[in-house]
Amino acid sequence: MTLTIRPMRREDAAACTDIVNDIIARGGTTAYEKPYTVDGFDAHYRQEPPISMVALNGDHVVGFQAVFEVEPGLYSIGTFTDRRALVKGAGTALFDATLSATKARGGTAILAKITSDNTGGLAFYSRMGFTDFDVKKGDLTRPDGTVVDRIIKRFPL
Repeated sequence: MTLTIRPMRREDAAACTDIVNDIIARGGTTAYEKPYTVDGFDAHYRQEPPISMVALNGDHVVGFQAVFEVEPGLYSIGTFTDRRALVKGAGTALFDATLSATKARGGTAILAKITSDNTGGLAFYSRMGFTDFDVKKGDLTRPDGTVVDRIIKRFPL
């Protein structure tokens, strides 16, 4: 396995859209409920954020991560890895690259906003060193009517 991390490119949009849409369809691990189009994904995840990275296993996209600057120096992160073909270490490698990039931009902290039913996401960000910062009670209602909190974790830079 050769895992490579690099900035997201336009040609990655279709593979990344497939990854996030599969996660949305499975339910329970993202706040997103509606699938993306390739153009919508590209506009939101590649063109809008100051930092967006992909993880490649050989030449196959196996995950992506983006950070959005919510105020000067404060970033909000999103991480998505292919649930159909998990590649151990992809999320960690993405975070290492994103961490370097946010520090280089003079960032002060990164926030991760995770739904309370996303146990894998909560565990991932905790392993990366994020600590609990805030809870938005009842922040999201799932299509089946389940109400979930949003846990906000913080990583100081």
